[in-house]
Amino acid sequence: MNLDDISFGPFLLDVRHRQLRCGEVPVQVGRLEFDILCVLAKAKGGVVTKDEILAKVWPGRVVEDNAIQVHISALRKALDRSDDAQTYIVTVPGRGYRLVGIGPRIALHENDTEDTIGHAVPSASIAVLPFDNISGDSDQEYFADGMAEDIITALSRFRLFLVISRTSSFIYKGRKVDVRKIGRELGVRYVLKGSVRKEGNQLRVTAQLIETTNGSHLWAEKYDGAVEGVFDLQDQITAGVVIAIAPSIRRAEIERAQRKRPESLDAYDLYLRALPLAWAFSPEETAKAILLLDEALRLDPSYAAAHGLAAFCHLRGFVWIDLNETEKVMAIRHARAVLSMDTDDATALAFSAYVIALLVGDFDTACSAIDKALALNPNSAQTYFFGAAVNSFVGRFDTVINYARRSLQFSPFNPLRYIMLNALSRACFLTGRYEEAIEAALRATRVNPQFAPAYVWVVASHVRLGQMAQALEAKRQLLHVDPNFCFTRWASYIIAPPAHKEAIATALRDAGVPE
Repeated sequence: MNLDDISFGPFLLDVRHRQLRCGEVPVQVGRLEFDILCVLAKAKGGVVTKDEILAKVWPGRVVEDNAIQVHISALRKALDRSDDAQTYIVTVPGRGYRLVGIGPRIALHENDTEDTIGHAVPSASIAVLPFDNISGDSDQEYFADGMAEDIITALSRFRLFLVISRTSSFIYKGRKVDVRKIGRELGVRYVLKGSVRKEGNQLRVTAQLIETTNGSHLWAEKYDGAVEGVFDLQDQITAGVVIAIAPSIRRAEIERAQRKRPESLDAYDLYLRALPLAWAFSPEETAKAILLLDEALRLDPSYAAAHGLAAFCHLRGFVWIDLNETEKVMAIRHARAVLSMDTDDATALAFSAYVIALLVGDFDTACSAIDKALALNPNSAQTYFFGAAVNSFVGRFDTVINYARRSLQFSPFNPLRYIMLNALSRACFLTGRYEEAIEAALRATRVNPQFAPAYVWVVASHVRLGQMAQALEAKRQLLHVDPNFCFTRWASYIIAPPAHKEAIATALRDAGVPE
């Protein structure tokens, strides 16, 4: 690797000219921060001890014990791109620091291997933007959105691709944004955009693949036909994208990526109508989604995607309606329906795994379902999201950290990312990575300042680091957000072994948090 031009994540480090850029945007860092970054970059992902940093950045000088930590913290803030949650400087407890994401592979943890991650992060990264609805009928908006979502799912089945999830690519819906800016913000090389016209039983769909580095068009397709041919169309678009980016992909791989279809097109249409309602995260909209999903399943009882989404909707109904027992029973019934099928729908499996873990406590079945989902779709942000939660219930915290970071990488603008950042913080705290726990928790509070649980990890981690002044300030923020907070009530909602709960309680008691 040429050390005058080192890349990691979306950043480019020009050592010779002492410049750091994110895409085309300069990133300002101090002189000492830049020197530390160069030392870490030259290690090519290896661990650099504190003594090595001192020797290279402050040769022959005596500095304060916390000097490195201060400059590392400043450097991490400079590398924090819009709360994308990718930690580029990782603390290796008892050893030092390392820079991750150098070159084509983004390493996520000191112990990561190709097996634990599942695959090397690909150089072919893509975002599928919401397709424009040009039907002249706003009621057809759901169909255009569903078209884009299905293509995201199909592309994410290829290990070659890093595919940004719907929750992040759809933030550009209705906005005119230059694809080069989108490429920088999402960290992708390609963007797929298109339009859908649906009039009665007829469809016209256009799609175009654009390279974000220069705005050049690599491939385009126009399709006219009947609605009944929508699945074939989606396969054609997916194949066109794959072949345009990686001509070496075999046709057999493309065919394997094509999902099983619902038996009824009407059921598919109802499912598409339910999707935006399900993601609205309100009791009223969720209830409407459930009605549509019930009708879809009446038409096609074996429709795994509809069962999976219904399980998740009923789970939320269970929480919103005072732990309603009927909602709980329905969530479990739909989840078990998915798990009883020979389905290749990774998202449905992930929804079901989470429901079975949370409402039944069958963690073995849930973990097996997550493993199967990731084998089917190794780029599914939703699967990593729920996989992190399920693994946290059984104390597999290295896996939680890995999955949480993957979810945040594939979905950097997910409006619910504060939940995953909180899970990441909890796992870091319980594995002794206190600085990383603080960093993840503070990111969660920036996304959702009213999310009290994230402040818990800031308090507890500062206590473990012996930083009592910071712990007391974090406690003040916690009680400002939730004046009635007490550990006992909060802990009653957490699924965790008693030893883990006691470890948290001890740290919070030391900071004087009400019990």
